[in-house]
Amino acid sequence: MTRRKWKGDYVFLLENLVLKDFRIRYRNMSLGILWSLINPLVMMGVLTFIFGYVYGKQTPPSFPLFVLCGLVPFNFFTAAWLSGTSSIVANAPLVKRVPVPREVVPIAAVFSNCIHLAIQVALLLVMAFFFGFYPNPYWLWLLPLWLLYIAFVCGISLISSAVSVFIRDTQYVVESFNVVLFWLVPVFYSFDIIPQEYKTVYQINPVAALVLAMRNILLEHKPPPAALIEKMVIAAAVALGIGLLVFGRLKRRFYEYI
Repeated sequence: MTRRKWKGDYVFLLENLVLKDFRIRYRNMSLGILWSLINPLVMMGVLTFIFGYVYGKQTPPSFPLFVLCGLVPFNFFTAAWLSGTSSIVANAPLVKRVPVPREVVPIAAVFSNCIHLAIQVALLLVMAFFFGFYPNPYWLWLLPLWLLYIAFVCGISLISSAVSVFIRDTQYVVESFNVVLFWLVPVFYSFDIIPQEYKTVYQINPVAALVLAMRNILLEHKPPPAALIEKMVIAAAVALGIGLLVFGRLKRRFYEYI
């Protein structure tokens, strides 16, 4: 079957897919978008109590902010990757009947989570003010680092969304991986306690790398190390490049499986 080429407005298409995903997510929830604030605050409170007061000793007063610097990148990664993975299957009628560029669908799913991300980053900055960490020139690093991070998530979402069309268990593999990842990202523990032989692995992991960079910027008032930034650039470029390549090869057979 020959598909017609998309001749519409890419920005209009992306905007509508993002808003559609956002509305569907909160359609039947009484608190709606407030869950973007409630979820990280509840998790921050639980982790602060368990690791700051039950097991922790001499934790600093800013420990809740320390935890939130880990939760915000982790929460965005897990939610965006999962919604990106299921996006093609979830939008099967659109993909089959409308000649849209299929790459836009998983990317829009990731972008829809940026709305929640903006709310949670705002919460993070408010918490920084609350604990006495005021703006400094290094805060400007937050924007390029997050753009690299979002590009990385778009890349892996392109791969997993394409694979998910043929192997429907992909979504559950992603969910299981995210559960394991929570313990492999320094959300509630410091990078300093990680054994030296594993520190490079943490810095290569873009999720952990962003957590470390945010703590450098917000808590330590210093820029992230150049080596860490280079690794994030490489991870984003490689993930996006491979993602576009894999998706481009597999999308030709989508119609047969959805």
